[in-house]
Amino acid sequence: MTLEIARRFAQAALGHVAREYPNKLDHVMAGDGDAQTPRQLHPCFFGSYDWHSCVHGWWTLLTLRRLYPDMPEAAAIAELADATFTEEKLLVELAYARRPESKGFERPYGWAWLLYLHLEAARHEAPWADRIEPLARHFATMFKSYLSVLTYPIRTGTHFNSAFALTLSLEWASAYDDDLGNLIRSTSKRWFKGDWGCQAWEPGGDEFLSPSLSEALLMKRVMTPEDFRPWFSAFFPRLEWAEPATLFTPARVSDRSDGKIAHLDGLCLSRAWAWRELGFQEPALCHLDAALPHVTGDYMGEHWLASFALLALLAAPPSDR
Repeated sequence: MTLEIARRFAQAALGHVAREYPNKLDHVMAGDGDAQTPRQLHPCFFGSYDWHSCVHGWWTLLTLRRLYPDMPEAAAIAELADATFTEEKLLVELAYARRPESKGFERPYGWAWLLYLHLEAARHEAPWADRIEPLARHFATMFKSYLSVLTYPIRTGTHFNSAFALTLSLEWASAYDDDLGNLIRSTSKRWFKGDWGCQAWEPGGDEFLSPSLSEALLMKRVMTPEDFRPWFSAFFPRLEWAEPATLFTPARVSDRSDGKIAHLDGLCLSRAWAWRELGFQEPALCHLDAALPHVTGDYMGEHWLASFALLALLAAPPSDR
């Protein structure tokens, strides 16, 4: 991570978190009165093409402001955050999330990123976290209800992936909600503890997450090192031979103007994040090198990729694996 990269990411995110169009809504309408613009529905998170990308675009901005408080963009980030995270606007976001029609809104990906944003906002000497907290608490409550009825994990490598959402949410829960944290740990072990011999039949053509590496990263977070090591060896029994080979091969992106195909740059970045945290530097750097030049350039990737690049660049390799 360098100042040059930070400024490039910050400039990109400042250019899209308040850009209303193009916009892809996740919006269930109960009547004609629900036909409103993105900014009317979501006065905080109307930008970045979709709600969840706007949320983690803000996570990117606040994280960069904390890490590089003297960069020229830091003041602009704070000024825009002050204008965005007002009590009035966040009450509208909370009211929307509480609608009966919003039960599945952004579940679970957007929920997890909102919790992660709140966790980052709390690291700043500003009123943003206090104002975001009611929305975070709402999604935490929704997570508890959701996990109580979700019999099986969702393993696809897109927004519905269970492991990725729980990895982000666990970090928030460790600071704010012991009950949610305990539920995440027990649910994760119930779903994944018996998995072994991963074949890693991936990637799918529009995936930005690795189902297998997302699962491994979550299990590293919920298990003790003594329990994780044998689980990991059984889950990936042939890693020393670089198998499954697909996990070591960056995805090829054929058309970065196609929003779904551009997801594959995100796959490389999220794999880099997981590989680094799991202690495998060579495949992490290989995937990072494949995608980092493409974080900016085309809006279909630029409106979200910096968040995943930041996860990878800031990942801390473990001292013991």
